[in-house]
Amino acid sequence: MPNSDLPPSRLLALTAPEAKDVLARAAGAAGLELIHTTRLSGLLEALQEGPSTATLLSLAVDPVDEDVVRRLSDEANSGNLLLSARDVSLERALLMERVGAVALLREPLDESELAGRLAGVAEEGTAVPIPEHEAPTDGRPELIGSSPAMAGLFETLVRVARSPSTVLITGESGTGKEVVARTVHWASDRRDAPFVGVNCAAIPEHLLESELFGHEKGSFTGAVERRRGRFERADGGTLFLDEIGDMSLVLQAKILRVLEERTLERVGSESTTPVDVRVVAATNQELDRRIHDGLFREDLYYRLAVVDLHLPPLRDRVSDIRELALHFAGTFARRYERPVTAISEKALHRLAAHAWPGNVRELRNVMDRAVLLASGASLRSSELRLGAGSPRASARREGVAGGAYRADLSLQEVEADHIRRVLTFVDGHMGKAASTLGIHRNTLTRKVQEYGLADAVPAEEST
Repeated sequence: MPNSDLPPSRLLALTAPEAKDVLARAAGAAGLELIHTTRLSGLLEALQEGPSTATLLSLAVDPVDEDVVRRLSDEANSGNLLLSARDVSLERALLMERVGAVALLREPLDESELAGRLAGVAEEGTAVPIPEHEAPTDGRPELIGSSPAMAGLFETLVRVARSPSTVLITGESGTGKEVVARTVHWASDRRDAPFVGVNCAAIPEHLLESELFGHEKGSFTGAVERRRGRFERADGGTLFLDEIGDMSLVLQAKILRVLEERTLERVGSESTTPVDVRVVAATNQELDRRIHDGLFREDLYYRLAVVDLHLPPLRDRVSDIRELALHFAGTFARRYERPVTAISEKALHRLAAHAWPGNVRELRNVMDRAVLLASGASLRSSELRLGAGSPRASARREGVAGGAYRADLSLQEVEADHIRRVLTFVDGHMGKAASTLGIHRNTLTRKVQEYGLADAVPAEEST
């Protein structure tokens, strides 16, 4: 029976008259109200009355053809689409896939099979349409959310964006700190100049200085030519220093000098180069604790945190989950050219109830996979890989060493599974994962590629 917390639901059906009794019994068993018609005009009129849980179209009824099916599949109120036909063929199965129908049933309809299909659909509740949306053409990043926490963030962001002040963005991994940094840049008077980002934790320490400040030819082995660093490449624009809390004290001192003097020295150079850069830094570390432990310079902290923007974890902005899920579903449906047009109410309820230890990044990945593997036009709760079935949730719950391995697994399978557990436990941070595993980062990168674990590593970490 359908969830009583979900709104009343109905089944629209366009079939031959003799199918009505079977439809009525099957719909009743699934807790659905049946609206039956033998004419396309009658179905179109019923669609205007409001959303339906499901719509069944018989391909044996004139004038139902592929064009009509496609038109109806685009109707927001049609809900989950089911097709029926006297002859089930490969061509019709392909049509079912193209339009995102959840089933292709043989006529005459089998009451038991139909009731089972409808019960599964009814349990999902009303399909919530994905809003039509086009990405901004002006390069504006998309910060999604209307919760009180996000409203306060937006207000502060627009006030500071046009100032030259440095900005420190704090928050857990996966909350969207880079999107906020890009928004600060876009809303500033530097928006037409470069935005250059660097993940300070993703670059080995001995290379990070050259990456940031550049180097002169011959300054070290392999320096075959002069190279401009990220500061110079961002001249006139914005430099985003992600995970700055992981930077060594030596490099922290050099960053502080650039911020104060607006000049830098390339590695191997004895002269200074002026730079005009706005710095936006981000970290998921508790910098006050790292300052107390002697791992982060207090003077650099105060120089960076002229403006402090804190991004709340997704669990503290539950009201944004629905909006984010619909946004990501639409984004990936367009990217993969998938016929996904809605998300079921039950799926949205399940998303809202999840703890989201990986924050917005985890939600984005969940929706990416769900859209890619969706079997119909409306995403169902069973197509969401989260909760107990989520590798990230499993790793958080058990800890890195938690859980026993089956004795029938090969050594490679155990290694692949353990690497995935470690990666999910550290939010895909390759440096931390390599340290935990006791292997070189390059070795870990090779094993991630070998075992196909790229989905456990954020895009910026894998490059």
